[in-house]
Amino acid sequence: MRAGLAAAILTLAAGVAPARADDDAVAAFYKDKTVRLVIGSAAGSGYDIGGRLVAKYLSNYIPGHPPIIIQNQPGAASATMTSALYNTAPRDGTVLGAAINGMPTMPLLEPGGARFDPTKLIWLGSVNREVQVTYVWHTAPVLKLADLFNKELIVGATAPGTTQVDFPVVARDILGLKFKVISGYEGTAQIHKAMEAGEVHGVGSTAYASLRTMAQNWLDDGKVKVIAQWGLRRHKLLPDTPAIYDLAKTGADRAALKLMMARLEYGRPFFAPPGVPADRAAALVHAFDQAMADPAFIAEADKLNLEVEPVSGAEVGKLVVEVNATPPDVVARVRAALMGR
Repeated sequence: MRAGLAAAILTLAAGVAPARADDDAVAAFYKDKTVRLVIGSAAGSGYDIGGRLVAKYLSNYIPGHPPIIIQNQPGAASATMTSALYNTAPRDGTVLGAAINGMPTMPLLEPGGARFDPTKLIWLGSVNREVQVTYVWHTAPVLKLADLFNKELIVGATAPGTTQVDFPVVARDILGLKFKVISGYEGTAQIHKAMEAGEVHGVGSTAYASLRTMAQNWLDDGKVKVIAQWGLRRHKLLPDTPAIYDLAKTGADRAALKLMMARLEYGRPFFAPPGVPADRAAALVHAFDQAMADPAFIAEADKLNLEVEPVSGAEVGKLVVEVNATPPDVVARVRAALMGR
């Protein structure tokens, strides 16, 4: 590992997970405060449902137990929300962010759309690691992955920077899969309405957990079919569903796909802006860990089909630093594919 990268990881890990705070001092600060959690995706989306559930339990473990209110600020794959929190939000621990997993690579792949440095954020942790899926309406012209080499599949998406746009676009360029991406939808709920209306055939890539949370009935009734999965590992519930990563035939192709899919390893990340006092940052990180282990949280998440496989704040921070140190030639290839969308 390069010395600079090692130093960055050690510095970031120290900032994210310092020694336990003085709970009395932190509790005194939060006693009469309200915490605002800003979710960088639309209301009703899988990220929104999960973020609201985390907020419900996180409040119980922050010293002083401040109430947490929710604000949705979708746009530019959570870059709008993150830029606002990074540059203008109070840095006192009263404002937190919940981002989609593409946000930490935005400055790398979309440098003109991000006004933040993800390696300087205080990462609280992630609810899970993710596997994402391509799923289609039951009347779609493509009902298995092999057909995508010969037939066009029209998929709905929100905005560039999301996996709904970026994954199928890169797979189209690198693997030759015939995805046609129609972006501009506010959220996944709106894409689902477009699927029912016949405007699009399906979704190019969205968390399998989100699909199960929002539309388990569609899966049960056979209205949608999962035809592929995205990730560096297979989902335990999808052992026979073909994996996009397995289609890569060369080392260069695998490196490009790995850059895109690495974000799934910190699936649903939560953060605070840089500059939060160390004792409050430590308390927030610890509170997130406790919320993730709460049996009531786990039980309620299970009822919502929200997968819980927590990733610590220190581990998220380490992954963010590593992915932002991807070799320039790999970044250039992926960026070129994204520019062609």
